[in-house]
This record gives sequence, C-alpha cells and structure tokens, in this order.
Amino acid sequence: MGKIYLYTGNGAGKTTNALGLALRALGHGQKVVILQFLKWQKDTGEMLFKHPNYSIYQFGREGWHGFKNITDEDRLCILRGLLALTTIMHMPYSPDLLILDEINLAAHLKLINEDSVLRDLRRWMRLYPNMNIVMTGRHATKTLINKADFVNEIVEIKAPKNFVCEKGIQW
Repeated sequence: MGKIYLYTGNGAGKTTNALGLALRALGHGQKVVILQFLKWQKDTGEMLFKHPNYSIYQFGREGWHGFKNITDEDRLCILRGLLALTTIMHMPYSPDLLILDEINLAAHLKLINEDSVLRDLRRWMRLYPNMNIVMTGRHATKTLINKADFVNEIVEIKAPKNFVCEKGIQW
C-alpha cells in the first residue's frame, strides 16, 4: 500500500530528498511524476533531466516575490497545477511516485484547499494502491503533517554566510 511522505523545515534539501526517491523509483523501472508549485526555473537539473518514465511540470510565476506579495497570478498558477494533477491522475497509467514539490508552502499561503487536495490524494491512492506520494516545502500545516504517513523535518545546522548556489547541487 502506498504512503504519503512529507518533507518540511527551514533547512535545505527537501526537494533534493524527493529527487533522491525519484532516482530510486526510476532505477526500479517505476513511473515518476513531479509537479513543482511556486517554481519557474527551467535550468535546474531536475527540469533538464530526461527519462522515458519521468515527467516534471512547473506552476509558478517567474521570480520569487516573497510571502507578502502573493497575487492572482500565483493563485492561477496553483490552480493550473491542481488541474494538471487531476488530468494526470485520470490518465490510463498512474505514477508509481507522485512528487508535489512546494505544496506545503502553497497550503501555508492558503493557495490551495488542503482538505480537498488530501481527499483527492487519498481517493487516488485507493484507486492506485501502490502509488507513493511525496509532499515538500517549508511551513507544512498541522493538517498536512497529521495526514502524512511519514514526516521529516529538515533542520539547518550550519551554512556558509556567503553562500553561492552551485550548479548540480542546489540547482
């Protein structure tokens, strides 16, 4: 039976953890679908990666504008992502691993109705009992934490003050 895994916290590595699971699933011949909410960069390693059992989609406006600058464009991007998710789940072959990257943050920002999304996810998991789901993002709500089967908090212990993102590591 599939499970829901949740990665949250202020440390780096939530998406990276999910991508590690994607690599493992692909290695076992499984189908992986990733939906990235609030993300837009097309030059990340996960966006450039190609594999017949791997699909990735982004639903975010360009640039990060901060928590206090959420607009109707952000809401529209999230809605498009949820509609794409529904379409994907109605295709003849469901993913073995479904990654909903930054959905925790979308719930925190009230850009999704988390009860509705969780209800749909559980329904799809009943239809496709071997499908696992990964949810990532900072500020996971208590509802998401309570409904997930596994929850990991990523905590930053140490990071350089003059940090520069490195190709192939952070993106």
